[in-house]
Amino acid sequence: MQRARGVGRLTTSQRDGATHIARLYQEGCAKIRLPHTHSGTLDAVLINTAGGLIGGDHLSWSIEAAAEGRLVATTQACERVYRSTGADARVETRISVGAKAHLDWLPQETILFENSRLDRSLEIELEDGASLTAVEAILLGREAMGERTRSAHLRDNWRIRRRGRLIHAESTRLSGVEAEHDGLSLLAGYRAFATILHVAPNAEAAEQQYELVGSMVPDGRRIAVSLVGERIIVRALAEGGYALRRLIVPLLAQLSGGGHLPRLWHL
Repeated sequence: MQRARGVGRLTTSQRDGATHIARLYQEGCAKIRLPHTHSGTLDAVLINTAGGLIGGDHLSWSIEAAAEGRLVATTQACERVYRSTGADARVETRISVGAKAHLDWLPQETILFENSRLDRSLEIELEDGASLTAVEAILLGREAMGERTRSAHLRDNWRIRRRGRLIHAESTRLSGVEAEHDGLSLLAGYRAFATILHVAPNAEAAEQQYELVGSMVPDGRRIAVSLVGERIIVRALAEGGYALRRLIVPLLAQLSGGGHLPRLWHL
């Protein structure tokens, strides 16, 4: 059966105080667009022209941000992962951030449909003084359509290193077990969840951001912020995609390199 394949690679350079494209490579269903902005930050929009992922599809993204650069990478729309006959859809992302550079990794939400299978990995290498804001959000079905996905399989692995030293690792698993969706210590009946990771240049800068972000977290919501050294980690649960965005968008704007989000993220 025909399967989608895509490879997208982007490398930047720094010139006259602004970040510019140095190299761009596109293959198959992976496309990268660079909308014009009025700042020194380079915006990159990643597009899967296949319109979604099914079992056996494979996407590979590679991004290199130059030293002292500013880069925002997002996606054109939510990624949809459809029913699989058994094989996993695979998405691999490798990112390197040069010394004193900042990268915002802000893909829009991933929607998992019934019996979908997704194996995803994110590997990021940071140089000295580099910083990062990354988010991954998952929607279990489409709220507007009354869908509540319960049989999706997900493997999502993050590995963040600074100059080769592992500083953050986490793995998210969904295997279609009822307890995962209803357990109080797991999804507790919610069908949208997100993780935000901010890696500051140093622990002092992270502590300053933590105080600001902590004051923005609303009471009575399933969202929490923790500080571990140079890292700020945010976990959020919500009833659906819109409610989740209302929770995380203000925090992402605060933690982003430019203090704002790309237009595609606006509510």
